[in-house]
Amino acid sequence: MTQRSVFFVSDGTGITAETLGNTLLTQFDGLEVEKTTLPFINSAERARSIVDYINFVATESGIRPLVFSTTVNDEVREILRNVNGLFLDLFDHFIHVLEAEVGQDSSHATGRAHGGANTARYNARIAAMNYTMEHDDGASMREIAKANVILIAPSRCGKTPTCLYLALQHGIYAANFPLTEDDLERQHLPKTLQGREALCFGLIIDAERLAQIRNERRPGSKYASLAQCSYELRQAQKLYERLGIPFVDSSNMSVEEIAATVMQEKNLRRQTF
Repeated sequence: MTQRSVFFVSDGTGITAETLGNTLLTQFDGLEVEKTTLPFINSAERARSIVDYINFVATESGIRPLVFSTTVNDEVREILRNVNGLFLDLFDHFIHVLEAEVGQDSSHATGRAHGGANTARYNARIAAMNYTMEHDDGASMREIAKANVILIAPSRCGKTPTCLYLALQHGIYAANFPLTEDDLERQHLPKTLQGREALCFGLIIDAERLAQIRNERRPGSKYASLAQCSYELRQAQKLYERLGIPFVDSSNMSVEEIAATVMQEKNLRRQTF
């Protein structure tokens, strides 16, 4: 199958255009694409330059590119419509319908979706990030009472990336602790977490996948062996079930999906930044 060029065009960061486009593209199995993000296209001059570039790519490849756009400025969007490709713009499809429904014109202000104008919300996200990094892998118990959730799991099951995503995307104070072989053998939480079961959420993963991940870190070790991984995961699941701690098998889940599951299970309020 011939590779098709995909462009994410925005007058801001491009995050929304990427999210829109990538979500739609996941529905087309086997479609081979080369993705390019073009952020801060916020003037007529830049828009014309981008149109020339995309049209050049279309001519060279002989295949019309796919262009996902989130551009607030009407003039910029009108110029971008001249691309030799399929042009899909979020505001084209929805803003006029919303204006009619709510009886109010939109502000046409750029940078609202991912801007830093709200200082309080920005500071909340940074504070959550700092908290999560300080409380990664059981490194600190300072202000542990502030934690909104505590992820627990055997080593390398995905605790850290999930906690960082929760902090960065939603301002969640997320700590995480490893379950050691001693914890798993004795079927108890780390001493510092005992009495905090209500805050805990567990992770498990496919044993072969865990062995592969650990072998990248410590090849050929007992720590990375399939037998050790299988044992730790079985014991972890028994511990979660015995203590009534909710858990999820993250083997086939993205970080975003794991985080959403944690938030739903723990009734954590989503914050958008």
